[in-house]
Amino acid sequence: MSRRVRITDVSPRDGLQNEPGVIPASEKARLVELLCLAGVDEVEVTSFVSPRWVPQLGDGAEVFAALAARFPPGTRRPMFSALVPNDRGLDGALAVNRAAGRALIEKVSLFTAASETFSRRNTNASIAETFDRFVPVLDRAAVAGLRVRLYVSCVVACPFEGPIAPDTVATVARQGLQAMQRAHDSRPAGAPGLAGIEIDLGDTIGAATPETIAPAIERTLALPEWGHARGPEAALVLHLHDTFGKAASCVTRALSLGVRSFDSAAGGLGGCPYASTPGKRAPGNIATTALVRAIREAGFEAAVDDEALARASEFAAGLAASRPPGSASP
Repeated sequence: MSRRVRITDVSPRDGLQNEPGVIPASEKARLVELLCLAGVDEVEVTSFVSPRWVPQLGDGAEVFAALAARFPPGTRRPMFSALVPNDRGLDGALAVNRAAGRALIEKVSLFTAASETFSRRNTNASIAETFDRFVPVLDRAAVAGLRVRLYVSCVVACPFEGPIAPDTVATVARQGLQAMQRAHDSRPAGAPGLAGIEIDLGDTIGAATPETIAPAIERTLALPEWGHARGPEAALVLHLHDTFGKAASCVTRALSLGVRSFDSAAGGLGGCPYASTPGKRAPGNIATTALVRAIREAGFEAAVDDEALARASEFAAGLAASRPPGSASP
């Protein structure tokens, strides 16, 4: 199995979506540029959600327009992705690609949860209803030849329901794999289909320990859907929040189980508001520097430039000097 580990930096989206003020699009584009220089494999740039719900990310098209100018066709760069909660969100992502005249956004991300209560609180829909919303998005993504990621929130614990059974996590992941495969298989003749699919297990409130994250990973990796002969390339990703300082040890455990793709945020930005208290903001996503250190200490490879990553992390931290709780994230 490969010793190379893939890193997606989510600081421009998950890291900034809960900030109290709106950060200028030019500064968001600069953060993405710095992350590209650091050599991460992917940057999740923004979310195409209603500005009424997440005003901090209402400028996604503007950010991508700036990136299109900074990274002309043929420029080597990481993959750019964006969160799309529904069919309208996909409209926004596809409009960016039309304006750029190319696939500037190569991957779109959807989200559900392993907790019914969290799903209703975060999306105003049951888990089953979130999958109903995915159908047109997945069908259109298959026509466009995009990659698709499905975030599954609360894979260890829910702030409302408590511990989540690993089998429940695997059941939701299986539904996601099947839904993506159906969209790929039923695409119109001549359409490229989905270029790749991912299940991203999110420890939303940072409750995981190596002992509690392992069963969720093991049950999910045991699903037979990973081996679909006609399917696009599939991968399991782990999205860790560092609320209790256990994220790095969870990375080590996940690597031992075969996970080779992780999310992180420059400067450790983010933090689920459900894990916060009135007087204290919860720590955010595992910092990209901490993820890289954990990967290397476990004997694996992370192809990033440490000095460039330090610059990106310093810039990210400067964008979020004050971080009160906001809305939920995967």
